[in-house]
Amino acid sequence: MSSLKNSPFGKRLRASRATGDENSPSRKRRRLNLDSSSSPTRTLATAALNVTNTPSRRHKSRNSLGSEDRFIPSRDQNSFWASYSLDEKANNNLSPFMKPSVRRWSLPDPKKEQADELYKSVLRSELSSSPVAFHSLSRTSSENSPNRLDDPMGSSYQVSPLHQETGKLMSQPRPEIRKVAKMPIRMLDAPGLSHDFYTNLVDWAPSGALAVGLDTHVYLSSGDNEGGAKLCTVLNSDDEYTSLAWMKTGPTIAAGTAEGHLEIHDASTLRLIRRYEQAHVHDAGNRIGTLSWTSNTLTSGSRDRMIKHWDFRDPTCKPIKQCAAHTQEVCGVKWSGDGGIQTSLLATGGNDNKMFIWDLRSSVRDLTAGAGWSPSIRSENKGGSPLYRFNQHKAAVKGLAWDPHLSNVLASGAGQQDACIRLWNTATGTMMNETRTGSQICNLIWSINTHELVTTHGYSTQTVPNQIRIWKYPSMSLVASLPGHSECVQYVALSPSGDTIVTGGGDETLRFWNIFPGRVSPVKGKHSALDYGKLIR
Repeated sequence: MSSLKNSPFGKRLRASRATGDENSPSRKRRRLNLDSSSSPTRTLATAALNVTNTPSRRHKSRNSLGSEDRFIPSRDQNSFWASYSLDEKANNNLSPFMKPSVRRWSLPDPKKEQADELYKSVLRSELSSSPVAFHSLSRTSSENSPNRLDDPMGSSYQVSPLHQETGKLMSQPRPEIRKVAKMPIRMLDAPGLSHDFYTNLVDWAPSGALAVGLDTHVYLSSGDNEGGAKLCTVLNSDDEYTSLAWMKTGPTIAAGTAEGHLEIHDASTLRLIRRYEQAHVHDAGNRIGTLSWTSNTLTSGSRDRMIKHWDFRDPTCKPIKQCAAHTQEVCGVKWSGDGGIQTSLLATGGNDNKMFIWDLRSSVRDLTAGAGWSPSIRSENKGGSPLYRFNQHKAAVKGLAWDPHLSNVLASGAGQQDACIRLWNTATGTMMNETRTGSQICNLIWSINTHELVTTHGYSTQTVPNQIRIWKYPSMSLVASLPGHSECVQYVALSPSGDTIVTGGGDETLRFWNIFPGRVSPVKGKHSALDYGKLIR
């Protein structure tokens, strides 16, 4: 039996007994006595009864793993709140692996969008018809026409698997994308600049003076001097300025306040021309959030849902007309031209998600009381009906801008729930285009040097928030996207030269961007008929 003891089977049996657990079945099983002194009959019988399949190492490892305790992570009281981002303090104490992931935005790339459009065009061209069928039909038609010479440029000789139309599409020159500087040329601090979506506190005068409303003051700044002169201050310390608008001709500026007062100042002499006490009064609020000029007529929109028109030459300080159509605060007011109410159209937007177009050519002053200015308003003009009513927007309509290059073209933008730029034809009362931006549209402005549109944005759930975008008309393709502001870009104004814009936001900064080319003066030809100097001998 010594051979069995020293055999591999015996060694494996002794090793399993030595390393096994005391409570394992192999330890409880009776040991096999392999001593030579015992009888062979008893030894073989015992071996036949007690020697079974010896547990292998694989079974042993499985038993050892099953005997271990299962890992249960400890969950404290704050872990639930931290996991669902309900406790900011708990999130700060978490490890980097347990913190919620932060969404990383990506700015739109015009070059990538152009390449994507080319790729889609190639796919449409290739999938519109089968390349095999195209080549076979061309070859058959050329072979069956004996009177026609074989064209070496025909499709049967083309080695490319693409259609000829696709090759022409890929080889044609792509439109050049204009490069726009991504950094502002200048940045100024504006402490006290309101962070309110319903205010308009930055405007650029045709003379070059920039007006900015900071809390209870209005400051004027020129392009050469970074500082500014104080233009005016509210009479009541509890009041503040909420809107500014320059007159198109002359150094006259209008300012509205949160308590419903309206002021008109002469910026050249820093003198108050006229003040309208309680120009807008309502239980819902008196804030005058938007102003617009046409000739000598000033139009104001307020939280009292009224639209009032004022002639600042009238010493009676009474509106020449007032309209009521919006059911909530009037957010935007914009005239189409500077020829007065007899030649211009008025666009208004409200917090009720509606936009109206007004034609006030029938709005004349009641002069029946005698010559001169009359404070009365014709009763039939009170609450006049708008020319068009548009209900397509799904948020407050604040951004309004008339196209300076095409008449009767209006651009409008709304808040975060809508986030769309819409182009309107006011001659027919139809919407021409709708462009989704993915973010809140705070303001709109057209370029006077190029046919492009600038939009300023705020909150967003789909794209980078707080950015400035430039769009090409009429395709509405994105030209450039300018990040920089850390809060909503509430305000935008265009310089008189048309090459620079200024933006302001809730981060209390003013940023100047040189994004448009300068005006190019026409150059006479060498042999121009209007060059009278060459006609003199």
